Amino acid sequence: MDKPKLSRRNFLRAGLWGASSLAGLTALSKVSSVAALPRPQAGSGDTDHGGHHGSGDGAVGDVDLTQFDPSVFLTNFDYGRTSTLENGQTLREWDVNAINQNIEIAPGVIFPAWTYDGQVPGRTFRAQEGDRLRFHFGNGSSHPHTIHFHGIHPPSMDGLTPLVYTGEYFDYEFDARPYGLHLYHCHTMPLKRHIHKGLYGAFIIDPPGGRAPARELVMIMNAFDTNFDGANEVYAVNSVAFHYSKHPIKVKVGELIRVYLVNITEFDLINSFHLHAGMFRVYRTGTRLEQVDDYTDNVMLCQGERHVLEFTLEYPGQYMFHAHQSEFAELGWLGMFEAEA
Repeated sequence: MDKPKLSRRNFLRAGLWGASSLAGLTALSKVSSVAALPRPQAGSGDTDHGGHHGSGDGAVGDVDLTQFDPSVFLTNFDYGRTSTLENGQTLREWDVNAINQNIEIAPGVIFPAWTYDGQVPGRTFRAQEGDRLRFHFGNGSSHPHTIHFHGIHPPSMDGLTPLVYTGEYFDYEFDARPYGLHLYHCHTMPLKRHIHKGLYGAFIIDPPGGRAPARELVMIMNAFDTNFDGANEVYAVNSVAFHYSKHPIKVKVGELIRVYLVNITEFDLINSFHLHAGMFRVYRTGTRLEQVDDYTDNVMLCQGERHVLEFTLEYPGQYMFHAHQSEFAELGWLGMFEAEA
C-alpha cells in the first residue's frame, strides 16, 4: 500500500498531538477505518468533546516550558540597558545574537529554528519615542543574517546591508519613532526562509506619557512548516500550539486588556484574531492614540501587519480566542482568557 502523503491536513487527521509523531503516523494509516462515535445520551455528563473545557484542543502533554514559556513571553518586555547621553537623550542598548536552535512547538514536535537569542519569537524590545536605540548584533549561526526594524530610521540602519556573516558583528543605531507597535525580522534572501525559520519579534515604541494603564499582552501569530513543503503544519500564537488552551491567560473582569497583535505567518496570505463573547477596539499599528479604526470581534492581518487591540471582559468565565481560519485553529492557533471576578 502506498504511504499516505504527509500534508498538513493529514497531520491533523493523524492525531499529530499524540505522544509522538510516530503515533500520529500510525493513526494516519488507520484513519479511514474509524467508525463514527455514537452521540452521548442526555444526562450522561459526557459534554466535553476533547480538549481543555471543551476547547477542541487535541494536544496531549506539554512542551518543555523551562526552555520557552509562552505565558511568560506574553508580558516580558525588554527595555534594554539605559544611560543618558550628553544631550540628555535616553540611550537604550541591547545585545542580540543569531543562533541556530531546535525549539519545541508542540509536545514532541521539534523544529530546527534560526533564532534571535535562542527563542522564537525573539525578545519584545520596548522604548519611548525619542530614545536613542543601539542594538549590538552578532551572528553565531551558520547563515548570514540582519535585523530589519519597521519604523523610521536612516537607510544605513535598515537591515538590508551589510549582511552579517558567521562570526561578524554590526551595530544598529537610530532614534525610536514613531510611537506604535512595530516589528523586526531578518531581511536576508530568501526572505520566506529567514522569516519562516524564526528570525522575528515585536518592537514597541511608547508615546510620550505612555498609554492608559492596562493588562498588556504580546501575541505574535506564527506558524511552522515542519516538513519544508512550503505549507504550514503547525499554527500558534507565540510559537507553541494550543498553549493558551492548556494554560488560559488569567485576567480580571472589567480590567482593560491591551493586546499587541502581530502577524508574521509565512506561506498563508492572511491570519486573523477572533474573540468569543466580547468585542475589541482596533488601533491600526498603534500610531494614533485617539483614532479607533474598528470595534469588532474579528480582525484580519496580512504578514507584517500589527494592531493594538483593547477590550474588557464583562463576565467571569473562559473566553476563547483563535484564528477564524478554522484550519489554523484546529492546527494549534487557539487559546482561552480566564476572567475572574
